Amino acid sequence: MTLEELMRRAGLWRAGEAPLEGGLSTGFSVLDAILPGGGWPRLGLIEILTSQPGIGALRLILPALAALSRLPRWLIWVAPPHRPYAPALQAAGIDLTHVLLIDRTEASGPTAGCVPRAPPATLSTCWSWRRAAEGEFWAFEQALRFPECGAALWWPAHLEALALRRLQLACEAGGSLGILFRPVECANQASPAALRLSVQPIVATPEVQVRVLKCRGSLRARECRLFL
Repeated sequence: MTLEELMRRAGLWRAGEAPLEGGLSTGFSVLDAILPGGGWPRLGLIEILTSQPGIGALRLILPALAALSRLPRWLIWVAPPHRPYAPALQAAGIDLTHVLLIDRTEASGPTAGCVPRAPPATLSTCWSWRRAAEGEFWAFEQALRFPECGAALWWPAHLEALALRRLQLACEAGGSLGILFRPVECANQASPAALRLSVQPIVATPEVQVRVLKCRGSLRARECRLFL
């Protein structure tokens, strides 16, 4: 296969190419203004990388989740680190009748859903760690392939490159949005995700800095500040 034939394949794209359709508004005009298509991609994998929990990364996507729930499309939460607070989701405009929670599995050793950065030392707990991680990955991948899924959310610490590729393909197969919340240390890992953002707190302010690490399409700017 020649290079020209390879570049004509639908699954490939060049840096700087604009998306074929408008994006899904983030609900933040400043962020919409810098993202290709004016918002989140309509389908594909999104990685949101943070240096610490509790800085508002989830609030960044609530407006888009609310819009998807009204279509209506399912919002599937896979093993969140904390149980979603229903009144807060409802206040953000999310239709709770289209929220599906896949909770942590009961297992010995570490709680399923809290995937450590390194497995524990003992054989028994190491097996539980792997089983929990594999179960959550399977659930997330199946959620992305579900035709009525608008978005699926997951909080893994570590994923291999092949696993990320499988998730991106699952998004394309199901026409869904996959949202991964990961540690900022993962920024150096190559990823097939359609969009990668880092979210960092700004010292002595209630704002965060959102930086685009990777996207499909050209950017007007690479970063912005938001009040979350």
